[in-house]
Parts: sequence; structure tokens; C-alpha cells
Amino acid sequence: MGLFTELKDSISRATDRLFSEQEPKRIGIYGPPNAGKTTLANRIARDWTGDAVGAESHIPHETRRARRKEDVEIERNGKTVTIDIVDTPGVTTKVDYEEFTDEMDKDDAVRRSREATEGVAEAMHWLREDVDGVIYVLDSAEDPITQVNTMLIGIIESRDLPVLIFANKIDLDESSVKRIEDAFPQHKTVPLSAKEGENMDEVYDNIAEYFG
Repeated sequence: MGLFTELKDSISRATDRLFSEQEPKRIGIYGPPNAGKTTLANRIARDWTGDAVGAESHIPHETRRARRKEDVEIERNGKTVTIDIVDTPGVTTKVDYEEFTDEMDKDDAVRRSREATEGVAEAMHWLREDVDGVIYVLDSAEDPITQVNTMLIGIIESRDLPVLIFANKIDLDESSVKRIEDAFPQHKTVPLSAKEGENMDEVYDNIAEYFG
């Protein structure tokens, strides 16, 4: 009888593993340039894997290709949520090489603007085809009502993707989380400072709830 019970328990454990091992959800980190997307991606990745996703910079369009960190396991309230983080280039309607000429020579600025334009196209492809949910990062010190933000939120809603809006840079004096909440009242807004690590517990609680 003991052997039968042991065999039954072994089959049960194997069955549980079979049905619990799902593909990690691909969560795209989107938003305008310099909102702190890569800083957030690095914060999440370092907190849960010890590794970074990509380089950070004050210069716009530092991220010009989508970068993916796979199998990020976030443990909250006794449960584990596994996601793939996709750090996407900042989306804008126009990339002008003159944005970069204070930081580099003209040839490098032209090259950067071309790569950034290609990166915008890649980010849009990911949004339309390859993500299961979206973290939308906004600089809480800036006006959130822009053509780009309205367009991207509209595309996310049209795909019926789960989305969290992260009001980043709350460490700045001019930060206004309420301004973002008022702009997009239909979605949950979570305040944070990815740079300083402020309010990350609430960030992880919401990631687990929305994408788990």
C-alpha cells in the first residue's frame, strides 16, 4: 500500500509540474525617450537576477534596439511570477540628429538618429506582435499628454493587453503623479523612482498581480 501511495504522489507531482510550467510572459517596457525605461529594466533585473539589461545614459535614445532579459522570477506573497523583460527603444514621432550634436560630432549624431529611428520601428513591431503585457514608463516631471503617449496607449488598449503605468522619477521636485493619473485614469498608475529604488515593493506587487 505504501508503494502505491508513493507512486501516486510521484505522478501527482509530475503532473503539477507539467501544468505549471508555462512560457514566461513577455512584458514590454515602453514609453518616450529618457523616461527611465532602461533604468527600470536594470533595477528589476538586478533585484531578481543580479544582472543588468543594458547601458543607461542621460542622452536620448541610448537604447536603440530591443533588449530582452529572460526568466526573471519575481517572488511576491508566497508565489513566483516568471516574466521576460523586453526593454524597448523610446518611441517618438521624429528623431533629429541635432538632438545629439552637443554630445558628439555630426557623423556620430547622424548615425545615432538613424539607429534610433530603426529602433522605434522595432519597438512598434514588438508591441503589435510579440508582447503579452506592457509596463508604460512616464517621467512624472513631464507633461504626459503627448501625441506619442496617446497613440501608444491606444494601440495597447486595442490589443487588449494588460498595462501598468509607472510614474517614474518621483525623486524630482517637479514630479506630479496626479498629473499622470488624471491623464490616463482608466489604468493603474504606480509611483516610483527607478534610479533611487523608491517604492519598488509596490512595483513588484503590481507586476505579480497584473502579469502573474
